[in-house]
Amino acid sequence: MTEVIRCRWAQGDALMTAYHDAEWGVPVYDSRLLWEMLMLEGFQAGLSWSIILKRRGGFHTAFAQWDPVNVAAFGPSDIARLMNDPGIIRARAKIEATIGNARAYLAFADRGEDFGAWAWDLAGGTPVIGDGTTVPTKTTTSEAMSKALKARGFKFVGPVIVYAWMQAVGMVNDHSIDCFRRDLVSAPT
Repeated sequence: MTEVIRCRWAQGDALMTAYHDAEWGVPVYDSRLLWEMLMLEGFQAGLSWSIILKRRGGFHTAFAQWDPVNVAAFGPSDIARLMNDPGIIRARAKIEATIGNARAYLAFADRGEDFGAWAWDLAGGTPVIGDGTTVPTKTTTSEAMSKALKARGFKFVGPVIVYAWMQAVGMVNDHSIDCFRRDLVSAPT
């Protein structure tokens, strides 16, 4: 039996392994899902991704199945509810940023723009293939995208968070050179 080789960070934790094998690095073009993943990356700031994965279902429920219209309408009572919800990360600044980010996301549609197309255009239009041996924490592209997101009213979108998001949604393929997923997520569909 041949051993499956994965990125080192995905080994030893069943939830991280499943996420790595099914989602991480797969190009996402759906605007709403891109927004959801950006929000989760913001909640992850200062924490491990495994914590976010363990609470992903709680986030889904707490944030109205990640419906930006509903989240944008959240008010003080919703913030209080979220601050008492043990199923999510209870950080007021991140909760308030997510509500504001829902409004910023909806502003794209109000201007006749597609968030996903805009983000992919800033990322260069096609996935960037990393060298498979080094993984930066940020790049000039993530710095530019962070700046552009902030200019559009987004918060918790610094260049490190944005780069992690770009990796998660396949704008960048940073699977290690020997990882079985590297070529699979790079293959044209």
